[in-house]
Parts: sequence; structure tokens; C-alpha cells
Amino acid sequence: MFGTSVQTKGRLLVATPPLEDPHFDRTVVYVLEHHEDGAIGVVLNRPTIESLDEPLDRWIDLQSVPSSVFGGGPVETTALIALATTKEPLSDDHEHLSPISGEIVSADLSADPAIVAASVDAVRIFRGYAGWGAGQLDGEIAAGAWLVLDAEAGDVFSDDPEDLWHAVLRRQPGRLSWLALAPDDLSLN
Repeated sequence: MFGTSVQTKGRLLVATPPLEDPHFDRTVVYVLEHHEDGAIGVVLNRPTIESLDEPLDRWIDLQSVPSSVFGGGPVETTALIALATTKEPLSDDHEHLSPISGEIVSADLSADPAIVAASVDAVRIFRGYAGWGAGQLDGEIAAGAWLVLDAEAGDVFSDDPEDLWHAVLRRQPGRLSWLALAPDDLSLN
């Protein structure tokens, strides 16, 4: 079994081309938690055409652009996860916001958005999540399926999520940035 050798919580997993699982081809995943029992994250670059319905439509005014529900991953696709960016890092004792990393927090969607509005700049809502069992993500990273990269402030709430995979790779130093130009079919390269 692989040990958790790479700290991924609060960082990005960038799928290397071609990741064979179509759920993750050219995805950027923000890792919410990673420990010996497994890992969970949300796909940042899969907006859907779904908008918020009652009673969650009260969160619309806090949603970042594009203001749709994002496909967070193939696990528990009925579950909704809200991430928010705060005006400043929060302590662990906030009633409706739970710190993840820096100004990125998870938001309690059952709360009245007016309660958290003064503390947050933007909210993004995800349907489903990406999940890995014990040692699974570590094995995939070791096999080269994922690059573990630092997140920048705007990644989670990018207003151009369809280009996020390319944008994250383009800003990397050296040859790593070349991956942004990789074709879908590597035999064409």
C-alpha cells in the first residue's frame, strides 16, 4: 500500500494526457481532503447547464461566474458541495463555513446565505465529487496520472473554467508548460 507521500489537500490535481478515465480527461481537481483513508476533491473545469433550483436559488447572488452548478465528479452525483472564498482566512469555529486552505472554505448550503454573505466573496456549487480509496490517489500520482500543483487564488472560481487545464499548465515552469499543447491523441504529436 502507498503511504500519503504528497500533500494534496488545498492543491490541484491536473490530469496528465491522456488519462484513460473519461470522467477525468483534462480535468483540474481541487483536493478537499487527503489522508490515509482516501481522498476527495471536486472537478473545477466542468460547468453544467444546470442552475440552482429552490431552495438553493437563494445562493445565486453569491455564485461566481459562470453561475451554474459544476460537475464535481462521478461519486454521489446527488450530493451538492459548496466552496467559497472568504475575505480573510477563517478560524475553525465559524458556524457555517469550514476552512480548507487559505481563503477557500466549504459552505453549509442549509444555512441562510445572508449569514455568510458578509464573510465571502464568491461561492461555487458542485454536484458530486471525485473520490479515492485508501492509497488509491497516491498510487495514481506515483503512476503519473496526476500532476500535483499549487493552486492560485482564482483557480477554484475561474470565470473561464473550460480553459483552466491549459491555463494551469501554461503557468508552470520549464518543460511542464509544454503539456498545455499536448493533443488529445498523443500519436498525432
